[in-house]
Amino acid sequence: MPPLMVGFDLDMTLVDSRPGIAAAYRALTARTGVYVDADAAVSRLGPPLRTEIARWFPPEQVEEAVVAYRELYPAYAITPTLPMPGAEAAIEAVHARGGRVMVVTSKIGRLAKLHLDHLGLAVDELAGDLFAEQKASALREHGAAVYVGDHVADMTAAKTAGIPGVGVATGPCTQDELRTAGAHTVLADLTGFPAALDRIIRLALRG
Repeated sequence: MPPLMVGFDLDMTLVDSRPGIAAAYRALTARTGVYVDADAAVSRLGPPLRTEIARWFPPEQVEEAVVAYRELYPAYAITPTLPMPGAEAAIEAVHARGGRVMVVTSKIGRLAKLHLDHLGLAVDELAGDLFAEQKASALREHGAAVYVGDHVADMTAAKTAGIPGVGVATGPCTQDELRTAGAHTVLADLTGFPAALDRIIRLALRG
C-alpha cells in the first residue's frame, strides 16, 4: 500500500497570509493608481487572484494587474505571513504516521513555494493555480486520501476527487458552511488535527 498522502490548502489553512497579501495589494494600488480595498480583499481569500482583481480593475486591465501583483508579491507578501496555529504540528503528525503532505492551492506554485520555504513547512508535493473542482486532478494524481481546507470550494475539491474533506473554520467560511459543502469533519483550527488524524485516516480508508 502506498504511503498515506494528506492534501492541504495553503491560505488560511496552513498560513495566515492576510498581512502580506494586504501589503501586496497596497503596493499594487501605489503602482497602478487603482484603489484596492486591501482589508476587504483579504477577508475573502480562496478564489483565484483574477476574481479579486476583477472587482477593482476594468476587464481590459485585469491581466496586466495580475502580472503586476505577482511581481510585487515576493517583496511584500512573504515576510509578514505566519503559519496558522497548529500548522507545523499537523504536518508533523502526518509524517509521524509515515505519510506524506501535499499542498494544493489557487496561488501559483512559485509564490506558494516561497511561503513554504520561508516558514520551513515540510511539504512533499505542491500543486498551484488550481481552484475548486480543478484541485481534484492534483489530488487524484498524487493519491491523496483526504483534503484539508478552509473554504467551501475546498470541500468541493475533495468531493470531486472522491475523498473526505476536512474543514478548518479559520478562513472566510463558517463551520456550518463547511459542513453544508460536504465536509466529513470540521475543526475549529489545525490545533485539533493531530488528535483527530487517526479518526480521519480511518474515514479515508473506509472511503
